[in-house]
Amino acid sequence: MKKLLFSAMFILLTVVSFGQKYAYINSEYILSNMSEYKEAQAELNRVAVMWQKEIEKKFASIDSMYKKYQVEAVTMPEQIKKNREEAIIAQEKAAKDLQKKRFGQDGDLFKKREELVKPIQDRVISTVNDYAKEKGYAFVFDTAGEMTIIYADPKWDINQAILQKLGISVNNELDED
Repeated sequence: MKKLLFSAMFILLTVVSFGQKYAYINSEYILSNMSEYKEAQAELNRVAVMWQKEIEKKFASIDSMYKKYQVEAVTMPEQIKKNREEAIIAQEKAAKDLQKKRFGQDGDLFKKREELVKPIQDRVISTVNDYAKEKGYAFVFDTAGEMTIIYADPKWDINQAILQKLGISVNNELDED
């Protein structure tokens, strides 16, 4: 009975899948051909470098404080030593907190990326959805990222069509790594 049920399910799935159209895109390729995405990436890089310099400056200041403390510690009274140590530790904690705030999970850089890149990605997804509905595709796969496709017939590649619908003209072939 189980074999019969399994066979019937297999046949049904096979018959259903023959009538469906599939296509694929490479979202990294599409995004890399969009000037607004390149501009967003450049802005993210600029902000990240600025924030990194800010953090490095704080750590350099802490390092300077610590070196000065090491030189002067020999002649300092215990209470002053303790106060300076606490000040250095507090500065180090503040610098680490700032680093986490800027670059940590859900930090400022993540939020900035969401602000700049997500609308562009949403536009691409919306365009893919519209195109897939228009052309009657049952599935559109993204070959970028974690999904692994061993073989993909180029006739199902809709990257150029999506770029065209986005108003972007690219005449070069997809570079293979």
